[in-house]
Amino acid sequence: MNGILLRLAAPLMSFGEHAAFRYRDTNGFPTRSALIGMFAAADGRSREEALTPDPATGAIPYSDLVFTIRIDRPGHRHTDFHTTGGGRAHKQGLPTSDGGYRSQQASTHISHRVYLADAVFTVAVQGPDPLLEHLTHRLEQPAFAPYLGRRACIPDEPLVLRGPHPHPVDELLTRVPLSLATPPRPDQATVPVDFVREHPPEHLPAAHVHRELADVPVDFTPTRRSYRTRHIWRTPEELPAALYAAPPALNALAAYIQQDPR
Repeated sequence: MNGILLRLAAPLMSFGEHAAFRYRDTNGFPTRSALIGMFAAADGRSREEALTPDPATGAIPYSDLVFTIRIDRPGHRHTDFHTTGGGRAHKQGLPTSDGGYRSQQASTHISHRVYLADAVFTVAVQGPDPLLEHLTHRLEQPAFAPYLGRRACIPDEPLVLRGPHPHPVDELLTRVPLSLATPPRPDQATVPVDFVREHPPEHLPAAHVHRELADVPVDFTPTRRSYRTRHIWRTPEELPAALYAAPPALNALAAYIQQDPR
């Protein structure tokens, strides 16, 4: 199956898994809902219409996509401490469910928001060719600016590394420059890098440990947001140490992109 290659990198990013208002967590890698949400935003779809089925076929947008994530740099968890509503005058503080307002003494609302700092992920997105071509165009000329989990988390350039390619996962394993937290030792021929897959790798035992995530979006509408579960397999792979891109990685990335015939 053909695929496109994306690089998700930013000073901060966050991919909620069990987020609630007071505590907004982050998964350790991009969730399916975050990636599909980014595509829908680039496509100009509102949250209410992001997953509206095609009236002609009944197909749900983006449901045919398959993601393989290479965790170049897992980043570090950073917790941001937030307060809202404090110090406001009466009837200007936080509203309550009955239509009133909290008292000034109880108006401060505290929340914690967790981010991944300095993380880098390279993603192979596989699917039907017409959809891949469309996504490549929309990500390069988005209707709404893409972000990585939260609106303040703007991705670094380049976001799109390669348009439709016949062997995108092989590209992750053998060719796409690798942004590591520390450079390989001079005597290292390979470096271990984790991959997240939506299907069990053929070269690993069928009983290899996998994990269940509730990140398949059913509805992005804020008042009825819901998700289904899926299984993912996180496995280490030995990649050529020669893929390491010394800072600034942009030089190696630009050289790789220029090899793309599109």
